Amino acid sequence: MPSGTADSRSVGVARIDGQGLVALVNARCGCSLVLDGYADGGESGGAAYVRWPNGDRSVLSVAPLPPARVELIGSVLAGARHGGIPTPRYQLVVPIDDGAVLVQERLPGRPPERIDVETMDAIIRLTDRFAGLLAPRPDVPPIDLHLRHSGTDLFRHETLATHSTRSRRLLTQIRDAADNTDEVAGDDLVHCDLTPGNVLFDAGAISAVIDWHGANGLARGDRAFGLVVLRWDLAWGGALDPSYPGIDPPAISRLDDRLDSLPEQTLRRYWASMSLRMVDWTIRRHGPEDVDHQLAFAATRLT
Repeated sequence: MPSGTADSRSVGVARIDGQGLVALVNARCGCSLVLDGYADGGESGGAAYVRWPNGDRSVLSVAPLPPARVELIGSVLAGARHGGIPTPRYQLVVPIDDGAVLVQERLPGRPPERIDVETMDAIIRLTDRFAGLLAPRPDVPPIDLHLRHSGTDLFRHETLATHSTRSRRLLTQIRDAADNTDEVAGDDLVHCDLTPGNVLFDAGAISAVIDWHGANGLARGDRAFGLVVLRWDLAWGGALDPSYPGIDPPAISRLDDRLDSLPEQTLRRYWASMSLRMVDWTIRRHGPEDVDHQLAFAATRLT
């Protein structure tokens, strides 16, 4: 799922400079971390395993956000853990020129190898537990749907306006879906990159929800927005990514039923936002067939 950097599935995970980042963290913090391999899960653009002097293992990655924002996310996740959500502890946040190096707790589990009904039900039940978690956190920014204005790295209206007649027609539909605000109301915790790669399972149960620190990782609003993100990711991965987990059609139906239970205008706004995000990103990073797929999928709920 696009997060302002290259997608880690379709173009290959960009391996970070583990040795260099470990050396930087050790120099700044004096913590004697040792590089212990590279992770192949998650979707934040590459991560490394590191080992502490006592043998504990953590995950090191680069967050494309200001360090203060990463610290904020870490404090939000601490509250979520208190509410029973399996999220990692943020152990170190080290400023660098383009963001922050993050060292976080390594939680057990792996992404699902197949998306069946049981897996889908588990993810939906998980998002239900996000309800109201940010009521005590007015400092967390709300989701910005960007229906009326472009984002910095994603959600760029100009891309759709200049690409083709179909993309311009979609842009008109996206703008027509806007209300008087692009913010999403609500106090739910929202994972704006809720994809199968970011939900770990262990012994058949969800053991961790990871990668909250991407450019579109964590926000406040309506937890159902994360399910719209998931629906788009399933459509993209199932059709265009050979390495994507297998998907059972009843699992898709289960998710669609949940989305269909949303108020019509609410779903239209969320769908329009993801259509903008995904079509903009695909036009700029992929070929014509992939763009055609995204335009067609956008049209399934925007007519």
